[in-house]
Amino acid sequence: MIDIRPVLSSIGALVCILAAAMWLPAAIDFRDGHEEWQVFATSSGLTLFFGLALLLGTRTPSQRRGVRQTYLAATFGCLVPGLFAALPLVYGPLQLSPTDAVFEALAGLTTTNATVIRGMDALPRGLVLWRAVLGWLGGIGVIAMAIAVLPDLAVGGMQMFRLEVPGPAERATSRGRRIAFSILAGYCGATALLALALWLAGMSGFEALVHAMGTISTSGASTSDASVGHFDSAAITVLITFGMVLGGMPFLLFFHFLRGNRKIVLRDHQLRWYFALLALGTLGVSAWLVASRGLPPLDSLRHGALTVVSVMTGTGHFTLEYGNWGGMPAAILFFLAFVGGCAGSTSGGIKVFRFQFLFADALMQIRRLLRPHAVLIAGFNRRPIPEEVLGSVMGFLFVYALSFAMLAMSLAFLGLDFVTAVSGAASALANLGPGLGPEIGPGGSYAGLPDLAKWLLSLGMLVGRLELFTVLVLFVPAFWRQ
Repeated sequence: MIDIRPVLSSIGALVCILAAAMWLPAAIDFRDGHEEWQVFATSSGLTLFFGLALLLGTRTPSQRRGVRQTYLAATFGCLVPGLFAALPLVYGPLQLSPTDAVFEALAGLTTTNATVIRGMDALPRGLVLWRAVLGWLGGIGVIAMAIAVLPDLAVGGMQMFRLEVPGPAERATSRGRRIAFSILAGYCGATALLALALWLAGMSGFEALVHAMGTISTSGASTSDASVGHFDSAAITVLITFGMVLGGMPFLLFFHFLRGNRKIVLRDHQLRWYFALLALGTLGVSAWLVASRGLPPLDSLRHGALTVVSVMTGTGHFTLEYGNWGGMPAAILFFLAFVGGCAGSTSGGIKVFRFQFLFADALMQIRRLLRPHAVLIAGFNRRPIPEEVLGSVMGFLFVYALSFAMLAMSLAFLGLDFVTAVSGAASALANLGPGLGPEIGPGGSYAGLPDLAKWLLSLGMLVGRLELFTVLVLFVPAFWRQ
């Protein structure tokens, strides 16, 4: 029998953090004289009660978790806070249905810029900030999972990023704390610097804060239905683009950068592929905007870069509504949405390193055809890639493709048209948010979809954010056996 007390204690701690975060939008609404602050305050009290009950009622002398407990904590550590995060959306002025509220809350915590809300410009500032806070907290959780959880669980090749900490346990604990502090400092510092830059570029202080939180976390939170296009500013577009690029990079680099180890940043092959894919995608989309839309080259480059970076990192910001683009740009964006950002970032998708592993393995197979008796080993960042890691990546890609196909077919079975079903499934698994077409494209909303479709997409967002196997392993009967 699995001892779930450490799992419940971890969930309780996360719920308590969420309860504390609810006071930020409450303070904004109280200052604005909006009665919504009472909803946030009441929701915070209820959330804190359950969080403390879980935290204090399940304490054990040893809080160490086994592998199965870690899977449970990772999955329900995202799902349960999402249920409590939906409370202000249900009982606030929006009066969302439970389905819509849970969809909106999980979209925030999984950093997916999918929404059922229309008229963002007219919402109380507290609700707008709450969406941004959910995405920002979700970004921290994603980074923590990518660095501390997924490598130890060996999910989809993430074991290649396991931190090697030699020496006694005290030294390992001390170094782990330094890494966590450096990453958190870098995350908060990047958010603050971007907010300051956006404020200097012309945004109000509140708009700058919301967009900075939504950009660094790649959750895409905005104050307007028109997203970044609402401001019609070249400076703001460039700053948001730079922030999204930063959000798609491995946040562990902040630790090395703060320690003065800048060479490791320059030598990282994953970063080289990341920037190369962004550059190629930007050139392709920008060239299409010049040729087909007649935009000036600099404007095309600005809009093309933001669109490509936004889709690849899964942020969902936009200046041009690309939902009805066809041909080459649609193909480029569809592919990049699946690629995603780097491992250890806040972005979604398959991740760049897995495509590098596939390329390295394919190259090795070609060389082996030419030299059948040679001993050839695929490598990554000047390190050999073990066979079990390559097998893990292949298994991940197969399950990812199968999940996409099943989700897309399920949505189509519910009556959604082909474009909406396929792009919605891809967007949910990649944690992007906007799909293609007039309904769920940029500037659109998921509000018109059937409730069952929203639950399926919510599951897709959760599964995609937790790297598939973390959730799917719970449905294996052997998982629950002693």
